[in-house]
Order: sequence, then structure tokens, then C-alpha cells
Amino acid sequence: MRKGVVAGVVGVGVIGLLTVVLTNGVTTVVGNNSTALGTIGLVSASCNAAIGPWDAGNSADKGKTDASNLNEEQRGVVAKIISIGQERKLSPLAWQVAIQAGMTESGLRPLNYGDADSLGIFQMRPSMGWGSQAQVIDPVYAINKFYDVLLAVPDWESKRPGDSAQAVERSAFPDRYHNWEAMAAFLISDLGQVADPAGCGQSNGEFLAASSAAAKAIAFTKEQLGEPYLWGGNGPDAWDCSGILVKAFATADIQIPRVANDQYMHGGAFLPVRDAQPGDLIFWATNPADPVTVHHVAMYLGGDEYIHAPQTGDVVKISKINWDYYELMPLAVRPGV
Repeated sequence: MRKGVVAGVVGVGVIGLLTVVLTNGVTTVVGNNSTALGTIGLVSASCNAAIGPWDAGNSADKGKTDASNLNEEQRGVVAKIISIGQERKLSPLAWQVAIQAGMTESGLRPLNYGDADSLGIFQMRPSMGWGSQAQVIDPVYAINKFYDVLLAVPDWESKRPGDSAQAVERSAFPDRYHNWEAMAAFLISDLGQVADPAGCGQSNGEFLAASSAAAKAIAFTKEQLGEPYLWGGNGPDAWDCSGILVKAFATADIQIPRVANDQYMHGGAFLPVRDAQPGDLIFWATNPADPVTVHHVAMYLGGDEYIHAPQTGDVVKISKINWDYYELMPLAVRPGV
């Protein structure tokens, strides 16, 4: 590996399962984990703009094509990356980072040569403290060493996989790792048996945003903390509960309706409120059985917290949710899905 300036970090982690059902014209999110829920009536939706919506049979053609060019030795290395990741109870995101790094550095081969003294799957350099020559050429040692360093990278779970690979490798050519994103996702689906590897799931971190758009919306909303509530407020210095969310998602090029009850009915995909992920919208109504009575909306942040513009005399703030409160609507909404 050639060492150089470390690239900036963009994007968001991409492994997990996000499944939606289309029923009578209503899109409903029904799962958010790393196990398959079955295929009848299910359509996968991805939050990864680089890969796009995932369908192991038809989508991610580039990834499938690239994977088909791997030989038996290369697929064996991928299988070893996945099996060691599973043994260490690491999320599929970690497997993907390692696959992309290995493909970029060595073509997923335990090479006994490389630039300067770089060796092995990840072109680790003994002179840089990665281990002895014999160790870094050994696939088991190299994969475990890669995972050890990856786990020490701050916030690696919330980065795009190629950026996490770059944080480990510190290459002078950081963008190369992104070239194998779709292929790595396909291999995780094919060899790792992870349904919808291009989705956004809990395996990527405890409070991973529901999507890259959600991450942008969260960032915008947090920037407004402490600004006053104003009924009908659309910013830039005062907000009501729904107005701040319109502007927040606009930063991610997603349009949602202006008022709270319309945001509930037409703002995105429904999912059970207790399955809400950061960036999803949660609602309160005078009568939770009647969406017309929705009177308040907030953005869920994870960890039982949400951010909102509460009422006159208050400010944009973060509050703790009461999941048993009688006005809490049973469904959350995921904009952009």
C-alpha cells in the first residue's frame, strides 16, 4: 500500500436489511435487521446511493459482473474474510470494508510481493509495524489484523465502506476503494447470505441513521438547537414542529408536506414506531386512530430521544420519548422511501 494523505470522510455505512411492502398503494417498512424476512410481496429499498436499490437477482449488475470475474482463490479469500468476521461477531459492514480493501490492494490474493515491502491481501508493510513478513502473508493473520485496526477507527460504522478502508490503509489513492463497493455488497449477499446488503440496518451501529438523507436532516435539525418556537415558523431563526423538518429534509433534496398530519399521511414509508431509526419521523395525535388529529411531529434520534420544536415559549430541543404515551401514533414515517 502506498502511504499518502488520508482522504476526507463522506457518506454513511451501508449494510443491513430494509424491507418494504407495497399494500394497496401504501409503502410500509416491515423489517430492519440482517436476516431475511422472506420474498413474497417484499421489495428491498436501499439507502446507499452508490449501489442503489438492492435485488440480489436483478439489481447491482456491476457488483454481480465484477464478482463473476473472481477466480476460486479470490472467492476463497472472500469466504475467509466473511467467516472470520462472523467468528468475531462483526457486522457485515466490517466484512464489506475488508473485501473492498483487499480487492483494491491485492485483487484479494495473499501476495508475497508488492510496492516497497508491502505484502499479503492488504499489502501490509512489516516496516510499518503490521507484523512479520510471514504473518502479513498469512490470510488468517492479515484479516484479523485488518479487523483490529478497523475497529480502532473512530466512527467507522457510520462511514462509507471505502472511506473506512482508506482510514485503515492510508493510501495515496483513497477513491480506489469505492470502485468495489457494489461487488463487495453482492459477495456479502451471495457468500455471506445477508439479505439486502445495500440497505441501512442496526448492524451498522446502535444509532445509525435510517439513510444518508436522514443523516443530513439530523445534522441540519441539530444546528437549530436552542432557536425559538414560532407557530408557522419556517426559519431561519424560528420554527414550528413541521416547518423545521421540511427544511431539514430539503437539505437532502427530499420534499415532505408542510403540516404534521400531512407529513404523517404522505411523508414517506410507514413502519412501527418502536422500530424507528434515527431520522424517522414520529407523531402525536389527539386521537391516534385518526390521522387528521395529528398535532405534533418530531425527528427520532435513537436511544429513546427525539429532536423537535415543541410549543410557544419553548425552543428547539432534544427530549426523551415515552413509548407508552397515549397520544403517540403507532407508526413512524421514513421520508425518502
